[in-house]
Amino acid sequence: MKKPRVLIVEDESSIAELIAVNLRHNGFEPIWSEDGAAAQREIDAFLPDLILLDWMLPGQSGLQLARQWRKDPRTKAIPILMLTARGDEPDKVAGLDAGADDYITKPFSTQEMLARIRAVLRRRAPEVVTERVEIGELALDTSTHRVTWQGGALKVGPTEFKLLAYLMQHAERVHSRAQLLDKVWGDHVYIEERTVDVHVKRLRESLGAAAPMVETVRGAGYRLTAQVTV
Repeated sequence: MKKPRVLIVEDESSIAELIAVNLRHNGFEPIWSEDGAAAQREIDAFLPDLILLDWMLPGQSGLQLARQWRKDPRTKAIPILMLTARGDEPDKVAGLDAGADDYITKPFSTQEMLARIRAVLRRRAPEVVTERVEIGELALDTSTHRVTWQGGALKVGPTEFKLLAYLMQHAERVHSRAQLLDKVWGDHVYIEERTVDVHVKRLRESLGAAAPMVETVRGAGYRLTAQVTV
């Protein structure tokens, strides 16, 4: 059975070596790169099964690299686990927004790291929606990544776009935070449910006049509805 190949992008050799040793002892094949350029060379040569990406790197930051790899059709589906010393919620959200699947805040235990890697690798892929969905005067097109309200274009962030796409595809149904994490982010137990609230707030800000279509159902979760006057 092929060992999962994990690309470690970390400029501190002592941390990278510790991670690599533990991965090797637990059935993974680790590859180490100390910056974005070296990591890209590895990716060009052989696609990894997962990327462990440090936030703070010389040259391009982890956030920039995550965004770059998410835009590339060849690498957009590779799970990215962000290693960060930043524990504040806005920083965590920024990492998820850039395309990271999860984050680990340093210092972390080996067991936590391994558990999160396994969770990311076994999670289900998020659901794919049909290319175009229209609810009332709100329209979303996954092929062009555009959202319009009454014919006018709206600027929606990447995570908010995925969230809106799922809510529109399943309009009028109530979805708990846990269900949204499962269906939008993937079957992943480590992302906090409160993260959903942050993204719903940002989605509403992006929707402007259409924001009331995203309803909070007290004690249950969220739903997208056309049954409102906006």
